[in-house]
Amino acid sequence: MALDRDIAIVILCAGKGTRMKSPLAKVLHPLAGRPILSHMFGLAQGLGAGQIIAVIGYQGEKIREAFSECGITFIEQRDQLGTGHAVLQTEPLLKDFPGDIVIFYGDVPLLRKETVERLIGEHREAQAILTALTARVKNPTGYGRVIRGEGKKIEKVVEEKDASPDERLIDEINAGIYCVSASFLFEALHAIQPKNLQGEYYLTDILAIASQRCLPLASFVAEDSQEVLGINDQAELAHAEEILRSRMK
Repeated sequence: MALDRDIAIVILCAGKGTRMKSPLAKVLHPLAGRPILSHMFGLAQGLGAGQIIAVIGYQGEKIREAFSECGITFIEQRDQLGTGHAVLQTEPLLKDFPGDIVIFYGDVPLLRKETVERLIGEHREAQAILTALTARVKNPTGYGRVIRGEGKKIEKVVEEKDASPDERLIDEINAGIYCVSASFLFEALHAIQPKNLQGEYYLTDILAIASQRCLPLASFVAEDSQEVLGINDQAELAHAEEILRSRMK
């Protein structure tokens, strides 16, 4: 794919991954013969983005060493204050970026390049300030729920720990994957308040900020919900391995 200088990619991979029950950072665990994060870097490079930035934290030096020749820019999140805070660490590098920024996590290795390309296409066609990738799943436990209002437009995302019983019944989940105008992103990140049970700066709050300001929002529902599955424990890692192996047949 040709270099797209109007797109920058931010990959969030600062967490430890305590549910893996391993001293190794989650994104360094092997999947189909290479680290989980390697799959995400391959996806980013395949999209031809003008810039690729990885936000690292736990075992950041190991990650730098493992991918020192990949052409990725690394930036550290010293304090784990949430996903919004993680993206904010890229502001010195991207505050003057004139295009759109695609954000995804380092632990969603089933995500396909074609799906991200469609997300970018939907974003540009709709002339949106922010476009979110969502999915409908049978068991939404653990994921943020997509709250839609009048005209089926996204109003906000509610994390499970902050969701009401009715909101937890919603089967449309936030994939945590966005295409967002750089000019809006950092302004919105500075406006986030940690008014949640975790006391964290949620990246998802930028959706509510855009909605409250009546800015153009768009969304794209993934055709295959498996693509947005994150890896949080060894069982999910094994399941992802099965899916990747089946794709290779």
